[in-house]
Amino acid sequence: MAARAAAKRVGTNWLLQPAAKLVPLDPSRARRELSEIASVAQEEEFARLAKFLAGTGAVQDFLSAVFDLSPFLRDAARRRPGILDKLFDETVEARLASIGAAIDKAARTEAVTESGLMMELRQWKAEAHVLIALADLAGEAETAVTVRRLSDLADACTRAAVDFLLRDAHEQGKLKLPHPEHPSRQSGWILLGMGKLGAHELNFSSDIDLVVFFDPEAPAVTDPLDATELFSRLTRRLVRILQDRTEHGYVFRTDLRLRPDPGSTPLAIPVDAALRYYEARGQNWERAAMIKARPVAGDIAAGDAFLRELQPYVWRKYMDYAAIADVHSIKRQIHAHKGHGEIAVKGHNVKLGRGGIREIEFFAQTQQLIAGGRFPDLRGRETVPMLGQLAARGWITADARDTLARQYWFLRRVEHAIQMVADEQTHTLPEDDEGLERIARMLGFADAAGFSEAFRAALHQVERHYAALFETAPELSAGVGNLVFTGDVDDPDTLQTLSGLGFQRPSDICRVIRGWHFGRYRVTQSAEARERLTELAPALLKAFGQTRRADEAVIRFDEFLAGLPAGIQLFSLLQSNPALLKLMATIMGAAPRLAAIITRRPHVFDGLLDPALLTELPDRAYLSARLAAFIEGDRAYEDVLDRLRIFASEQKFLIGVRLLAGSIDPARAGRAFSDLADLTIDAALQAVIAEFALRHGRIAGGTVALLGMGKLGSRELTAGSDVDLILLYDHDADAEESDGDKPLAPSHYYSRMTQRLISAVSAPTAEGVLYELDLRLRPSGNKGPVATHVDAFKKYQRQDAWTWEHMALARARAIGGDQALCTEVETEVTAVLALPRDAAKVMAEAFEMRAMIEKEKPPRDLWDIKLVSGGLIDLEFIAQVAVIAGQVEAGRRATGTAEILSRLAPDFAETQVRRELCDAYVLYLALTQMIRLCLTGAFERDDVPPGLSDLLLAVTDLPDFGVLEAHLKETSQKVRKDFDLLLRAKRA
Repeated sequence: MAARAAAKRVGTNWLLQPAAKLVPLDPSRARRELSEIASVAQEEEFARLAKFLAGTGAVQDFLSAVFDLSPFLRDAARRRPGILDKLFDETVEARLASIGAAIDKAARTEAVTESGLMMELRQWKAEAHVLIALADLAGEAETAVTVRRLSDLADACTRAAVDFLLRDAHEQGKLKLPHPEHPSRQSGWILLGMGKLGAHELNFSSDIDLVVFFDPEAPAVTDPLDATELFSRLTRRLVRILQDRTEHGYVFRTDLRLRPDPGSTPLAIPVDAALRYYEARGQNWERAAMIKARPVAGDIAAGDAFLRELQPYVWRKYMDYAAIADVHSIKRQIHAHKGHGEIAVKGHNVKLGRGGIREIEFFAQTQQLIAGGRFPDLRGRETVPMLGQLAARGWITADARDTLARQYWFLRRVEHAIQMVADEQTHTLPEDDEGLERIARMLGFADAAGFSEAFRAALHQVERHYAALFETAPELSAGVGNLVFTGDVDDPDTLQTLSGLGFQRPSDICRVIRGWHFGRYRVTQSAEARERLTELAPALLKAFGQTRRADEAVIRFDEFLAGLPAGIQLFSLLQSNPALLKLMATIMGAAPRLAAIITRRPHVFDGLLDPALLTELPDRAYLSARLAAFIEGDRAYEDVLDRLRIFASEQKFLIGVRLLAGSIDPARAGRAFSDLADLTIDAALQAVIAEFALRHGRIAGGTVALLGMGKLGSRELTAGSDVDLILLYDHDADAEESDGDKPLAPSHYYSRMTQRLISAVSAPTAEGVLYELDLRLRPSGNKGPVATHVDAFKKYQRQDAWTWEHMALARARAIGGDQALCTEVETEVTAVLALPRDAAKVMAEAFEMRAMIEKEKPPRDLWDIKLVSGGLIDLEFIAQVAVIAGQVEAGRRATGTAEILSRLAPDFAETQVRRELCDAYVLYLALTQMIRLCLTGAFERDDVPPGLSDLLLAVTDLPDFGVLEAHLKETSQKVRKDFDLLLRAKRA
């Protein structure tokens, strides 16, 4: 151990061992250059370095190649051979840490002057630069490590200069620092690193982009009125310290042009003014820039607070497709100004050219802008990790992630090699053969030909993914024909085009669209919105024409536009997504219920942009996680109820869209609608319990359980279903009243609480109604109290309940409230259903009930699927009778009609009958789910929207509407026959 320590002190081994083999352009010249550096080392008394460089081996071969390929590194080593000598004693990593510590210390040294600090920073930066380059070329550091090291170096230098300037201002009385030993803390001076600095992705010869703000109310500021001038002056000095060239070089070129309106604003801007600017006038390119913003120096806490304030501007709550057009236009401008032609190698701009670094960055950033508002894990600054997150979320493919990440680091290596030649801020490959050969060899290629092949392949791969994202747009007007909506008179050719597209009243449609162009709605008042809508109109009209009820679709879309506060987002979104445009047309043409939802709440459309929408199943865990995220935090009671309404409305819409798109079947949709009701009603109950307790306190031992009945209990809800509930409660036997300011007796307490729950769920607010509640299935119906003690419920069910009530109980399921009480109630329901009964009597009563319903509520027609003879009620009665008559095969208790029918006891229903009943239920469920999803009123046989008839055929897999109707009629006749067989014949 002692011997090793001594060897380390002596430092006979150079600690940077190259993993890469580099080949010089001219081997003999390379060896001469290494000998010259060895001679300089000898003269400056670095004997061990001189001896080492004069020797032979892999390290010496590596260094000779480096110094031949990079004049910058050769000259730096010649000027300061001590940089190389240090690597006998410390690894690159350790030495860089030492340099970072020295930079921090330099700013805290009492005697340091501005010129002294400038000299020290330049010397430390020069040494670090050489070490980072050597480690990169040697393969000791991957490119991801190199860019982090360069960024950390820039951070340290900027921090040191800022701390020096703050302390200087403090000593002059211009500021009063609360923590002079830590000058930046609570100073109010905010320096955000932007671009590659902000993302920890700095390149070798990069400028650093800074945006400077200040808080005039910070503790350090003595005169808020003078603060703009003071901090602007400090910023000017900061730029001079970092950027001015002296005999020692420069630290970092510094660019302040990313600040708000740089042509007319000071170098340092008050935070309130900055926030007002971004909220009122900020451009999409500035939002994209802010993705990478990071506090790098000054008051870090204030910088973090500023970025938190800015989050709603950068990360829009709703998915942002309007930004794509802006960002893409920036890309086109770059191409126009920088020369964007065919992919080449010589003279190609690695950063801005086609297939270059900027395309990968834009690829990631635009997807982040679109989705980052809803998914915080997509808000990261670094390009490659964000590609990974985008792929994990399904926004990009795994192939795109892997290809772009691989080529990003390859192109960054190319960029570094270009800059390491002469430490110039350039991104362009050399035009000459020797220059290109130099770059190829720095990157470890055998020759320029091998490099050119790899480089061209990389650019093509990047271009392919970038083009798929940005450079393919729907052909909005292809094949549509003449469409002119200017002036007050209908254009004859336009009327003809509209008629050809399927519009029955083309003149009315012209009038509607002219209204859009005249800016009569808020959504079309801006010129940009009208331009986007004009571009979209041909594709919009073509899509609506294909719904076969085109006029109604446009009228509904017009109602939708009338209620929108702004339209650029929507128009850009539809323009970018032909499939979404088609879905919008289907909804407007065939699904008035869904159309009404997006008319009231247009932002539910955002959910359609989630790539995982049609692959993620809306099961209970999925909905529960999203609901928890949506209502998390300390919220007011009314806010919770509003957010529950918003959430339920959006999720009903998205479940419905999945059903429309065929990604879930009708049974899955029923379970999803039911799970959504369970979760939101239970959340409403918890909010009611907490709110009610604020005034009335709590009952000792008090618990509540919600029993879902009807279609909620059987998990067969549709988009338009009401909800049947029974509220049960329990409490300590000796509890006399609640313990709040306004105490109530238990029965009164729970009745009042139930009324509050009814109001919380069913009362209309600005956000609509959560669900219409029906509590008539409780013991004693409308005559009894709205809340029932669990013991009273048990007694009633065992002693007083009618057969129809036990039939209803067959679908009962605990859906929320106290878990222990829910379990108790479920156990009791199971026990009641298992009580011995006279099966013949049950069947007779059920048969008579069905006859009475048929007499009092006759079906409108064949399409009244619930009430028609042989319809849904017949199937539900069969299932419920089988449950309470003990005619279901053993197994876990089922509440769903489909499962009960599939498990009818063989001696009750033969295999063929079971199959017929199950097939009938599948058909009825499919039709009911789709009809209730699309329509708010009754299904009118003679006025079926063509789009809806198409959807009904798709969900039943039948060829035309006549066949469907015949199949429905035949099915209902079979069910009625089976109903009679099972309930009338068997009771005898």
